[in-house]
Amino acid sequence: MRRKKIKKVMDQQLLSEIYYLKQDWVKLKKIIDHSIEPTEEGLCDLALVQAKYFYLLREARHRKLNALS
Repeated sequence: MRRKKIKKVMDQQLLSEIYYLKQDWVKLKKIIDHSIEPTEEGLCDLALVQAKYFYLLREARHRKLNALS
């Protein structure tokens, strides 16, 4: 019983982190798209957030998580 409760809490944390990273990724992408000359640091930050987001999406798919459940 305890193991299921811990898994449920971890799954919720994973879903909230995915949601947060998606917002962060979209915000950075919008800034980079509107920039005339984006900085190298900005492009690296965008790539890092995008990589984290897709990694967590893969992890959620592996755990068979659904945001609606």
